[in-house]
Amino acid sequence: MSLKSNLHNLKEKYKGTKMAPAFNALHTFLYTPNDTTHNGTHIKAADDLKRTMNTVIMAMLPCLIFGMFNAGYQHNLAVGDIQAVTSGFFSSEFWTLDNFMIGFWKIIPLVIVSYGVGLGVEFLFAIIKKHEVEEGYLVTGMLVPLIVPIDIPLWMLAIAVIFGVVIGKEVFGGTGMNILNPALTIRAFLFFAYPTWMSGDKVWVEGAVERTNQIAAGANLDAISGETILGSLAQGKEIAYSVSDMFLGFIPGSIGETSTLLIILGGLFLIFTKIGSWRIMLSSVLGAITMGLIFNQVVSAGIITESSKFYALMSTPFWHHLIIGGFAFGVVFMATDPVTASQTNIGKWYYGFFIGFISILIRVFNPAYPEGVMLAILLMNVFAPTIDHYVIQGNIKQRLKRLKVKTA
Repeated sequence: MSLKSNLHNLKEKYKGTKMAPAFNALHTFLYTPNDTTHNGTHIKAADDLKRTMNTVIMAMLPCLIFGMFNAGYQHNLAVGDIQAVTSGFFSSEFWTLDNFMIGFWKIIPLVIVSYGVGLGVEFLFAIIKKHEVEEGYLVTGMLVPLIVPIDIPLWMLAIAVIFGVVIGKEVFGGTGMNILNPALTIRAFLFFAYPTWMSGDKVWVEGAVERTNQIAAGANLDAISGETILGSLAQGKEIAYSVSDMFLGFIPGSIGETSTLLIILGGLFLIFTKIGSWRIMLSSVLGAITMGLIFNQVVSAGIITESSKFYALMSTPFWHHLIIGGFAFGVVFMATDPVTASQTNIGKWYYGFFIGFISILIRVFNPAYPEGVMLAILLMNVFAPTIDHYVIQGNIKQRLKRLKVKTA
């Protein structure tokens, strides 16, 4: 008897019991359900929530794989085992088995914990509330490992995932009812609960934290440092990375955020499959450019001088903000979340523009937290329903005016 048949039999056997959602989830995740409707209107379509989630995961896989190579590359570069990349995206110094294996063994546990704990909470709530297990966490489970530092302790990640799923989603009613992006809720919890593990110059390079502890214990070793570009700019330090390094992703940072090139390709894939909103992506970029240009003009006018702690980030060319930090990743994969984003087409323009605008604003004026896209998206998640409300009310008023003109 096949696995599909066994799962179907188990689903039927435990139908009506507390464990029914668990068996049903496994069956429908792996196979197409045997159940069909027998009356009423039928709409046949190839897409459903599971396929939509899997499509988004496919768009993120290149970032995940690149992140594995980059984790090993940053480690080997920091300890002096290899030279920096000099020959472009397909450089032989980067795409090595050693780099990949270092990253693989560090990142896979993060993925396992993210999915294991998150889906465990989903299953628990499905059993308690006696409803079907929802597929919404499939994307969140992949997003979480991509937006955290490489050396984040697994127990911290587990606690954050529990918090994010319960407080960020389940208390609102589950998938489709939440007002905040669950993945960003998880990252926000980590940042405010364990700030030393989400910032600084140690957590972004594999082994840097362990090396620091060994040195503190008396070991005669060289320290490993891996400050992010935004962290360095916030402290007024010189940047040692080229524009090419920033765009291609050969820089320290969260696992999935470094390669703007692959993020753009993932965004184009989401637009092509009509899952990601191009309006939100484009308007977010326009908002960031607008804020960046304003800051550049402030510096050019001499209002801010080099003595100011804001000078380094304000004087950064506006387009650099698009290729450093987590801006691109956040805009493509999290700002476009169809549940927490604005639903109206006009509303998406306002929603995205303010995400980009506020992201750069936070970067510049909060040196302790130079990455602002997370807070910007969460803030606009809260305002998205309000934006849609006023857009809809505006449309209603325009229609009423047209109606009055016709009847006059």
